[in-house]
Amino acid sequence: MEKMEIKDTQYIIGLPFDKEHPHVHIAFNRIDNNGKTISDRNDRFKSEKICKELTAKYGLYFADGKEKVKEYRLKEPDKTKYEIYQTLKAEIAQCRNWKALLAHLKKQDIGVRFKYKGNSQEVQGIIFEKNGYHFNGSKVDRGFSYSKIDFALQQNNRENEQQMQGTINLVSNVASVTSEITNDLIEGGLGLFRTHGTVPAEVYNTLDKKKKKKKRKIHL
Repeated sequence: MEKMEIKDTQYIIGLPFDKEHPHVHIAFNRIDNNGKTISDRNDRFKSEKICKELTAKYGLYFADGKEKVKEYRLKEPDKTKYEIYQTLKAEIAQCRNWKALLAHLKKQDIGVRFKYKGNSQEVQGIIFEKNGYHFNGSKVDRGFSYSKIDFALQQNNRENEQQMQGTINLVSNVASVTSEITNDLIEGGLGLFRTHGTVPAEVYNTLDKKKKKKKRKIHL
């Protein structure tokens, strides 16, 4: 409360037990004891920043992403936002370009609009739409801003190209090795019919004469 500059005033801190998760409620008088108004400008963002600082300072628990969200307890528009989050997480991991991603999202009733810088064609942001609600990409999750999605798609495409090149190299190597083995087998097979170095000349000549005699007998 001091970091939020909520001091020298009346306040109440309540610890309710009507929910599964532990939490507190703080109600305070915005008119301090000196009659001055306590500003609430950007209090949401200031509160988030201060809570993170205190969480780190006292070694408290940081929730790990959105994996353990109890979806059945979510209300709109958070329910739709979480549905978009789940879809984006699954589809970005398997798509290699924007065309494929947009097609997959359309099938799941998620619309996409791009925000451009001024009157240029330079994309500056992205907005997702579903069930009549729309969210900036970074509001769905910090990892779903336009620049981060674009980077992830490029990485997927690069990895796919590397895998394809690896497959081509593997096939080429297998073909080369197979060719060498085949040549060796052919050369080895032909060696069976060679006379020099395997069958003595005098034996070969004897065999040759017997073949000629057999031929003559057949002709008679």
